[in-house]
This record gives sequence, structure tokens and C-alpha cells, in this order.
Amino acid sequence: MGSSSPLGIPAVPPSLALSNASINPSFLWTSGAGASSNHKRWNGNLRTRPTRQKWHKKIWRSGVGDGAFVFGSDEEVGVEVPTQAQSVVEGSGTVLVSEYKPIPDLDYLQELLAIQQQGPRAIGFFGTRNMGFMHQQLIEILSYAMIITKNHIYTSGASGTNAAVIRGALRAEKPELLTVILPQSLKMQPPESQELLSKVKNVIEKPQNDHLPLIEASRLCNMDILSHVQQVICFAFHDSKLLMETCQEARNLRKIVTLFYLD
Repeated sequence: MGSSSPLGIPAVPPSLALSNASINPSFLWTSGAGASSNHKRWNGNLRTRPTRQKWHKKIWRSGVGDGAFVFGSDEEVGVEVPTQAQSVVEGSGTVLVSEYKPIPDLDYLQELLAIQQQGPRAIGFFGTRNMGFMHQQLIEILSYAMIITKNHIYTSGASGTNAAVIRGALRAEKPELLTVILPQSLKMQPPESQELLSKVKNVIEKPQNDHLPLIEASRLCNMDILSHVQQVICFAFHDSKLLMETCQEARNLRKIVTLFYLD
């Protein structure tokens, strides 16, 4: 039996190495004192170092592809290990996992597109009762501008912000574009609010909430208004708890929220 290498692969007989050299003189299979028994190498006058695939083809074409050769190191056989950049560009047989990118919220993008369009929309006005005269005048002007541009306004019947919104909307003389939703029945509202509400065409009362505390009835009223609108405009202080909750709920419902802080 012939000699074998420590890897269990039979080494190339000298006669086979010489015959291969005669077939292809560009490659020589060398061994001896200068090379270990399990590390053989090719010597040739190559201008470029062959890739792994080309190197295998040349071995088989040279007649040394009969399973009788022994692998050495990559440096000895002239095989270049691809760099990290080459592996990414050329592929290395592994799956490259791309960086996670969240899927855009199409519903929210559609809302933004709708806001950018020129068509009318339903807008909910919320705000604090504690507001100065100058702020109320600005809100009246804004409400008036929204009505004359054919937007439908939804608001409640309290003093302060709601009263300013109602006054500005009434100046536009388009009563069908103003809807006031009360947290309770009309009789539960202050006298000054009842006088102003008597001029509004569309008033929705909630007598079923008369037994509730005003804060709870107002929370339910705000949720009802949110169900009718596409956009929310709110005037509040940073410590206005109910108004902050309403704005957060509007964002959760994918409404466009414009929040003005008064402090």
C-alpha cells in the first residue's frame, strides 16, 4: 500500500507528479526537505493569483484532480480570502440581515394628505375656561376664518375658549357649520352660556349625564367631539389635565392635533 498523509489522504506518487509536470509545465508539484509531508504547494510563473474556483479547475486540467492531492494553507495554494467589503458586495453565502425599518403608518399619512388638500374638514375646538380677553379675540378670529373657508366646527358650551369659538363662528353667518355638543343638558349650563347657546342652530344635549360630576361628563363630551372631527385645535396650560388627556387620545385616534400653550 502507498504512503498516506496524516489527514488520511494518499499523497501523490513522484511518477504522477512528474507526469503532471510534463502535461502542464507551468505548475510543479514539489515536496522534500523544504516542505512537510502534509503541506504541498504549487510553484509557477503566474502573473495573477488564481481564485479558489480557477485553482481547482487548473488542478483537474493538469491531471492532479484524482483525489490524490493534499490541501495546504490558503497562502501556500494561492487562494485569496475575500475581504469583508468583497463579501458584502459579491456575496459570501450568508444571509445579510438589513436594518429594521418600521412600516409607515398609511392611515396617518392619508390624514396628513387630507389636511394638505384644500377641501373643507371637521375641526374640534377645545380649551380652558381661564382665558384673557386678548386670547379670546384671537380665537374668535380663528373660528371665523375656519367657518368662512367652509370648515365645520365642533366645540362645547363652556365659557372661555368654547364661548370665543361660538362667537367667532356666529359672526360668519353660516349656522349649519357650527355644532355645539354639551356635556350635560342645557339647563345645567351657566346662565351666560345658555344665552349664547340660544343663538346656535345645532346644539346636542346630554341629559343622561346630568347625574355625573362635571369633569366626567366633560371627558365623555370630549370623546364624542373627537369621533366627529379630523383635526383638533386646543388652547391649554401645561397643567390642564383633562385637555392633555384629550389631545393624547386624539393622537391615538390618528387625528391631527394643534396645541397652543397659554403659559
